[in-house]
Parts: sequence; structure tokens; C-alpha cells
Amino acid sequence: MGRVNGTLPLVLALLLGGAGALWAASPAMPTKRPAVPQRIVSINLCADQLVLALADRGQIAGLTKNATDTEMSGEAAKAQGIPLLSNSAEQILAIEPDLIIGMPASRSAALRALPSQSYPLIDLATANTLDEIHMSIRQTAAAVGHPDRGTRLIAQMEEELAGLPKPGNGRVAAYYQRRGYMTGTGTLIDDLMTRIGLVNLAGELGKPPLSQLSLEEMVAARPDFLIVESATDTVTDQGSEMLHHPALQDIPRISVPQAWTVCGSPAYTQAARSMAAQIAHIDGNRT
Repeated sequence: MGRVNGTLPLVLALLLGGAGALWAASPAMPTKRPAVPQRIVSINLCADQLVLALADRGQIAGLTKNATDTEMSGEAAKAQGIPLLSNSAEQILAIEPDLIIGMPASRSAALRALPSQSYPLIDLATANTLDEIHMSIRQTAAAVGHPDRGTRLIAQMEEELAGLPKPGNGRVAAYYQRRGYMTGTGTLIDDLMTRIGLVNLAGELGKPPLSQLSLEEMVAARPDFLIVESATDTVTDQGSEMLHHPALQDIPRISVPQAWTVCGSPAYTQAARSMAAQIAHIDGNRT
């Protein structure tokens, strides 16, 4: 845990930006905080999902503006009706949180904007592997006062992944996004590819964690699969239009909701199982 100190500027930083209402009672700060926090504030989309999975609903005093976005969060349904952080410093101050969780939180410009008061703080590291996700779950569960829930959630995830086949069989896949962006190694999607037996094209080409690959370069690389966000299954804008170019139509596609992969979260198991099942389905249709 850390302590947050700073001065209040006129405008709270972008991480507290949003359109939702944020409210809470604002009694004087207690001299002794409860063993189990009762006014938890999340300042990060990935932290939102862990808090929603592990805390009691009544403990959660505020989430980020994207917490209810079904395209961004795997826990969006649980977030409905919970106050969302807005761009008002006064609102977060009114909560007087007894726990702030972020990924990470201590480097947040939003927290540096708060006045000279101390708030219990949990820093979560970015989770790009299953082991790192488990670590974040344990840390969050302990912080919100429900370590047993973290243990059960990890056991459930392990059970869901037990015996998961590797239908990729060493074939090459590219996680291809709007405007030709491709995700590289050392990322969550790369860990998912490895888990189901796929090789990341970005790694084969020596690309960084995020790069752009032109349509012509992708065709020349000839991956066995394209992994795409399910939101791009249909053309909705110019960015998604290139993913439907005729030159790519012969490359089999694995479609995954962005909400399952934008953060290291319990949705990891859903993503892995879905990707493996889609490869098996594609292979079945070839025989």
C-alpha cells in the first residue's frame, strides 16, 4: 500500500474523465479505517474489473467511465448502477475513499491532483500473462477484504483451462486490428496465442509490442489465421474496412471480443477457450 499526496489543480487529470455521476456520503475522515474497506474507488479500467469480480457491490463507491462499456469491460454488466467517476475533483474528494485501486495507481496524475490527504492505495502491475493475472487477483482480493474469493476465482480459472487443447499446432497467427495495427510478443494476446499453440506473426517478423503492417505486407506474410476484434466482424468505419479487403478473405479468422483481451482479467479463460474452439471448428470444416 502507498500514500497519495499532492495539490488540487483546476482540472482533474484525464483518468478521472467521464460522464457518469459520482456520489457518496462525505463524513469526516475516520481516525481508524475499517479492516474491510467500505468506499473503494477504482481509477483504471483493468482495476474496475477486478474490483467488480472480488468486492461486495456495496463496497464500491466509484469506477471509471468505461466500466459499463460492454466492448471494453468483461464485467460491464456488474458495473451497471454503480457511480462512475467524472471529471470533477470535488466528487472524488466527497467520497473520501478508504481504498483507491489502479493499474498502477501511484503514477496517476489524477491522484497527484488530490489535496494533501492520505488515502490507502493499491498499485496493480499490468498483467500480460496468466500468472500475472493470478497475482493481481490475489492482491485485489486481499485489499478488498475477501482473500478467499481470490483463491476460489483462481481455482475456477485453472479448472476452466485444465486440459485445454493446443489446436494451433505451431501455426502462425496475427492479431490484426483497425488501420493495420498488429500486436506483438510480451502482450496478453501473445500469451493467449502461446497457450493454444499458435505462433505470433509479429514475433516472427521481429516487430515491437505494437506496430503497423500494411495490407500488402500481411498478404505477403501469409499467416495461417487472423485474430480480430469481434467489433470488426462487420465494416463500421474506414479502420475496420481494410480488414475486409478481398486480399484477406482466404485467411481464416478467429474473432474475440476486445473486452476479453484489453485487460488481464478473469475473462482470460473465456478468450482462451473461445479461440481454441474456433480453430477446431475451422479445422473441422476443412476436412
